[in-house]
Amino acid sequence: MKVHPREDIASAPEWIRVAGAREHNLTSIDVEIPKRTLTVVTGLSGSGKSSLVFDSIAVEAQRQWNETLPAFVRTFLPSSARPDFDLIEHLPATIAVDQRPLSGGPRSTVGTITDIAPLMRLLFSRAGEPFVGYADAFSFNMPAGMCPECEGLGEVVGVDLDAFLDPARSLNDGALLAPLFAVGSRDWYLLAASGRFDPAEPVADFTPEEREELLHGTGGTVPVDVGGQRVNMTYEGAVVKFRRRYLEPDREPGTRTKQLIARFTTSVPCPACGGTRLSALALDSRIAGHSIADLTAMEADDLLGVLRSLDVPKAKPVIEALISRVGHLATIGLGYLSLDRRTGTLSGGESQRVKIVRHLSSSLNDLLYVFDEPSMGLHPRDVHRLTDLLHALRDKGNTVLVVEHDRDVIAAADHVIDMGPGAGAAGGRVVFAGPPGELAASGTLTGDFMNAPTRLKERVRAPSRMMPVVNARTHNLRDLDVDVPAGVLTVVCGVAGAGKSSLINGAFRTQYPDAVIVDQSMPHTNRRSTVATYTGVADPIRAEFARAHKVSPSLFSANSSGACPACAGLGVIFTDLASLEGVSLTCQTCDGRRFTDEVLGYRVRGLTIGDVLELTAGEGREHFAGNARIVPVLTAVGDVGLDYLRLGQPLTSLSGGECQRVKLAVHLSGRGDTYVLDEPTSGLHLADVRRLLTTLDRLVDEYAATVVVIEHNLDVIAHADWLIELGPEGGSRGGRLLYQGPPAGLLAVPASPTATYLRRALEGSAS
Repeated sequence: MKVHPREDIASAPEWIRVAGAREHNLTSIDVEIPKRTLTVVTGLSGSGKSSLVFDSIAVEAQRQWNETLPAFVRTFLPSSARPDFDLIEHLPATIAVDQRPLSGGPRSTVGTITDIAPLMRLLFSRAGEPFVGYADAFSFNMPAGMCPECEGLGEVVGVDLDAFLDPARSLNDGALLAPLFAVGSRDWYLLAASGRFDPAEPVADFTPEEREELLHGTGGTVPVDVGGQRVNMTYEGAVVKFRRRYLEPDREPGTRTKQLIARFTTSVPCPACGGTRLSALALDSRIAGHSIADLTAMEADDLLGVLRSLDVPKAKPVIEALISRVGHLATIGLGYLSLDRRTGTLSGGESQRVKIVRHLSSSLNDLLYVFDEPSMGLHPRDVHRLTDLLHALRDKGNTVLVVEHDRDVIAAADHVIDMGPGAGAAGGRVVFAGPPGELAASGTLTGDFMNAPTRLKERVRAPSRMMPVVNARTHNLRDLDVDVPAGVLTVVCGVAGAGKSSLINGAFRTQYPDAVIVDQSMPHTNRRSTVATYTGVADPIRAEFARAHKVSPSLFSANSSGACPACAGLGVIFTDLASLEGVSLTCQTCDGRRFTDEVLGYRVRGLTIGDVLELTAGEGREHFAGNARIVPVLTAVGDVGLDYLRLGQPLTSLSGGECQRVKLAVHLSGRGDTYVLDEPTSGLHLADVRRLLTTLDRLVDEYAATVVVIEHNLDVIAHADWLIELGPEGGSRGGRLLYQGPPAGLLAVPASPTATYLRRALEGSAS
């Protein structure tokens, strides 16, 4: 039978069409996204990129997909309301890959989340000697393979001797710090009267045998007077008794006891399995001398070499699949990760790239992949690896949609959509759509900065003194000695995994604990958290209203007595419709204003509390001019490029980059002496980077602060007074000091990956 191609398939639409998109600040825009291409959406922070890509397209795709499932199944899936738009046509099945950290708890590892671990288990079940059993026998999540002592967690709760014992004291002076052994108690007496050591002697002067008896000794008895009779009590060392009393598996301690236990315990590698999580049988099975724990503990780059060297004909297909998937980890710049690395320890950028690895092995096509700044955390050297992978997804017949600011990623696109022209109310429009080659001449802010010059700072500041970091050994650092200059802007650079965060957030923070650390962790938020509450300006705003009208400040809190009773101060009412989509409707009682009519009758400078919360940070700064508790904070918010945020805007509505910069603004308004910033350009447009640099310069020049920045951005690196580069690679191949000194000197370092790309940027500016 001859099959004729259907004409409607042959002429299938080649565009995803969005009409009348109004989500958040989008101004009823119309957009067409070409299918089976790589499209990059760019624009100023707050211009509406995420509102279009994630909050409109991705959310609607997921919503429509969920509607195809049975109602019972939908009760177990996250739900969202229909985004605000007129029409979205020709939308493929969509996979959104964002920067939210990977969860999964302590049992989730890089191997399990990438589906490499099942292949590794299959390999050992087929080729491991001696034969142990099926793949489950090599899984730490299955009874057949898990270590019975730690139940596959790799850790057990152990006594923290630093918190438990003060060796400078004697037993009589309270060397044992747990309340169980308080001086004069029965348990203390059983130790002090045991005759095995001198209770008046400092524990630090005990012999090793005496210390062992104090902490871990067992056996023998101690005579004790009980009710006028002599009774022999069994002797137990302090740690042995503490573990029996509080840490037995069948114990269910109360809240206060849990707090006590937490003070004196810590997680330690399981002594039975050595932290490998696996049973003894699984660990005994080997291939070419390697156990499965040996292979999963290797960095991906090293593991790849071992897999390629294996000559096991009966498992050849499994080995080839492993080489392909582990190779994806190395290709995407994560070759320094091991398969047993817990996913909870990965950064947002690492998490997103690990998610990409999962999809590269998929044979599905004609999907829509949506990514949120996948270049975050990548050194300029590795960005081309990312674009190669995005092109690979595209070339399999998929549509790839990326929110990005990186020049190289934008240049690698087939199609660019530039949002703007400003942020917040000044944005939400499409200011350019077309090939990347035409963007530079488009007259948009993004176009202007695509060819903006990168130049070294002409005059660098001189350090006021040095802050030495001595013998840094955190993670992959190798007894590193580094001088961090005070009173200048220092940038710490190097490829991903080189040891930058280990040096600064680890060793430097330990040796200089007063430093203000602004890392990539997101602030804890809920639907009641707003810009005003998180930054701390809500309290002085309420105080102004209270003073003006001689009433309680709590009246002006949407979480207290002034809240609208119908919506509890949220301004909206959420309705749970069981298996159907939940609905969020504006409260009809307060019309979304969140307060009672009585509260909204009070005005300060002509505005109600509801009006004030609708002000942007920039407008609020002008409205409360002269208030020393409000203006500095809102000035800091503006300094990090967030003037457009409304004071009452929920933090849950902000992008990851916006949340991080709100957190930065809170710290900046405090005016510390030393600031440590971890990739502050994350989520920043090229124009916003310049504004951030101006803010950092103000900290150094006007407040004599020391500013240390971990960064990959070449404009930030070129603007530094002092550079510290670690490398040359990631993981075990990193952790060494390649250079420290003024930026100009880096250009002469042949082993520096950063120098190569900094030279290119400077040469491109000069041409």
